[in-house]
Amino acid sequence: MDGDGEELTAQETALYDRQIRVWGADAQRRLSKSHVLVYGMKGTVAEFCKNIVLAGVGSLTLVDDRAATEEMLSSNFLIPPDENVYSGKTLAELCCNSLKDFNPMVHVSVEKGDLSSFDVEFLSKFDVVVVSCCTLSAKKLANGKCRKLSKRVAFYAVDCRDSCGEIFVDLQDYKYSKKKQDETVECDLKYPSFEDALSVPWRALHRRMSKLYYAMRVIEKFEEAEGRSTGEVSIADFSGLLKLKKEICTAQSLNESQVPDSLLKRLVTNATEFPPVCAIIGGILGQEVIKAISGKGDPLKNFFFFDAFDGKGIIEDISPK
Repeated sequence: MDGDGEELTAQETALYDRQIRVWGADAQRRLSKSHVLVYGMKGTVAEFCKNIVLAGVGSLTLVDDRAATEEMLSSNFLIPPDENVYSGKTLAELCCNSLKDFNPMVHVSVEKGDLSSFDVEFLSKFDVVVVSCCTLSAKKLANGKCRKLSKRVAFYAVDCRDSCGEIFVDLQDYKYSKKKQDETVECDLKYPSFEDALSVPWRALHRRMSKLYYAMRVIEKFEEAEGRSTGEVSIADFSGLLKLKKEICTAQSLNESQVPDSLLKRLVTNATEFPPVCAIIGGILGQEVIKAISGKGDPLKNFFFFDAFDGKGIIEDISPK
């Protein structure tokens, strides 16, 4: 994402003319030479992929070996409604075929495998890594591998449950410039890893911290402790979640009211995604990735939360002191 590379072709300049007017030819050139890896094709991620393909990234690689189910159709518009076209194809393959129609100038491909099996050499091919549908330990592992690379790879983890969504951002040591009045100001943001961010004691966080942050951590811990895949929780697990919440809050010296039972219940009663929220979270994620690649605009640091119940989007900076 250093911006080096060939100039835009005449075809690219014509196709992305409106975008170039907004963020400039240099930003579009950076986008056109960037390579993005996406793991886990949830509805939110489908919205994100559509956004960056239309924006004109250089390539997009999809990984999701699961088979498509009828339940997935409700939130992932990239899955064809005709089951006859499935014919043993993976979810990533089905989404890949649909995405190619959005912008033939973007190279969309599929890679098979589990997130934890991808080594540092494989991840070095990409400028951006976005993960979803994976366990707490898998997120930490993937983020750690990205940080071992000699070049900076932007890492994002996204999750959407019912009408709530969360985005985590790690741009490592991110330098960018912005205009302030008549001057150009150089900015430098230092991001913690996913593991380091989660290591911040809850009692050290400010009193009005998003309750969604705490609720998502309790559910993640429950899934990990029970050996579940992401999203494999239901209302039948509610009593177990409440027990774990009490244990964590006691250990973290946090009042249990900061993790409302009603919020936890909502998140596990319907673990599937709410399509309008997919569009919002996918839109925000697309915007942030474009910022990171192009170097245009202030990136968020380092968590974003959205709850459709109050319609608020909240940015929280959770970093070790």
